[in-house]
Amino acid sequence: MLQRFTLGAFANFVDVMRLAADDGDRSRPIHCQWRIISPDMAPILSSCGVAISPHERIGDLRRFDYLVVVGGVLEEESLQVDTRFDKHLQNAADAGIPLVGLCTGSFILHRAGLMHGYRCCVSWFHNSDFLRLFDGLQAVSDQIFVVDRDRLTCSGGASAAHLAAFLVDRHLGKALAAKSLRIMMFDNAAKGETAQPTGSLKVVVRDEILKRAVLLMQHNLEVPLAIGRLAGKLNLSKRLIERRFRSELRTSPQAIYMQIRLDHARHLLLRTDKSISSIALECGFCDGSHFSRVFRAYYLQRPQEFRSQDAR
Repeated sequence: MLQRFTLGAFANFVDVMRLAADDGDRSRPIHCQWRIISPDMAPILSSCGVAISPHERIGDLRRFDYLVVVGGVLEEESLQVDTRFDKHLQNAADAGIPLVGLCTGSFILHRAGLMHGYRCCVSWFHNSDFLRLFDGLQAVSDQIFVVDRDRLTCSGGASAAHLAAFLVDRHLGKALAAKSLRIMMFDNAAKGETAQPTGSLKVVVRDEILKRAVLLMQHNLEVPLAIGRLAGKLNLSKRLIERRFRSELRTSPQAIYMQIRLDHARHLLLRTDKSISSIALECGFCDGSHFSRVFRAYYLQRPQEFRSQDAR
């Protein structure tokens, strides 16, 4: 676990294993076991201030079936402070031990050079941070977890429970995975391709494919994707995407994409002091004039009028 790790991601992951490890809720580590390891025995402080003490020093990693990295608060210092983990992670990879990244643990795996050629799950909230820190590398930020051969990564929070349930299912069976999730008040196991929730999603959809499509739209505002390319990223045909949008939302994906861009523009007009030209470029319009024309066609007023009206 990294300093200032996310307690929720850690607890969700471990509790699924705890509940699957024994009959009932007696918490005996019979069917599966886990250890908290660290280069030293100092308590590890979580982002909420609760400290966890390691069970033991890192030692020989070949005794483990998986090695899990629990990330948390993203700070330049925290990414550098634990570079001492890198050699251990590289040794684990050389030994063929599957590596798991919870929350921003995927950042640490990438920093150690262990995610090249692998798909990697990152929270939509940290997608821009990932691209800034790891130039040229792409992350999956429209799914709750990704399993790519011997690399398993998740976006954090509740997705850590679903990734743990995936492992329990893989090694111990669906019944124990379902039991753990039921006790933890989850309705059922979610697949990795389940769309991540996002705090700014105003388009309400039930279809999982549409959720992922809308999230991709949100993540690509400055340079909007052609619908054919968006469909390709989802490994689906353009015709299927268009049919799903027509069926559930009674409109085209292009119209929803424009709505998302304009919703974001309205947010920036209300909550920031950015210029109209800057907002236009951030929302995928070629210039301020183009943005103003489209905005006025939708809202019957220019962006400047919308901003000044709110100020009054």
